[in-house]
Amino acid sequence: MQKSELTKIIRGRRAVKKGYNDKIVTEEVVLELLDDAIWAPNHGMRQPWRFIFVNADQKASFAKKIASTYPEERQQNREDYLNEPSAILVVIMDEPDIPKQWDENYGAISAMIQNFWLLAWEQKLGVVWKTNPHIYDPKVKEILAVNGNEKIVGFLHMGYFDELPETKERISAKAKFSLFEG
Repeated sequence: MQKSELTKIIRGRRAVKKGYNDKIVTEEVVLELLDDAIWAPNHGMRQPWRFIFVNADQKASFAKKIASTYPEERQQNREDYLNEPSAILVVIMDEPDIPKQWDENYGAISAMIQNFWLLAWEQKLGVVWKTNPHIYDPKVKEILAVNGNEKIVGFLHMGYFDELPETKERISAKAKFSLFEG
């Protein structure tokens, strides 16, 4: 059976962690991708997301502020690290008090990020979802004006690339599949 274009995109998508070229990631491109990505399934149509876009012009200032939350001996390393991607999209989730709704919101955010990633990949825009320790730091939440009922789900590092990252094999679904026999 021949693979569909969607299957090829899903199987071809990679995390692009470095090796970005000089092409600028624009606000317009990110908004266009988000306008389609937010069609992810979400319980009760809560649409539990919001975004902060860090473009190339703001990246150095952003990196310095976020790095300042680390111990002094790690600050330069973290600043350099945050300056590697061409742009960053901070993804923020509404955090309800009800555990079931929290799980549903996190599932919706994850589906939305996957949509965004696939749409970006289709345009040769590399993405990697980062969950470094700073996303849990109250000082970072303050810097980014994240409310008390919100969670930083991750920083999406983005950049256009010239060389494809290495392909890594997956364990087959069959190897992780069982039938209920009870």
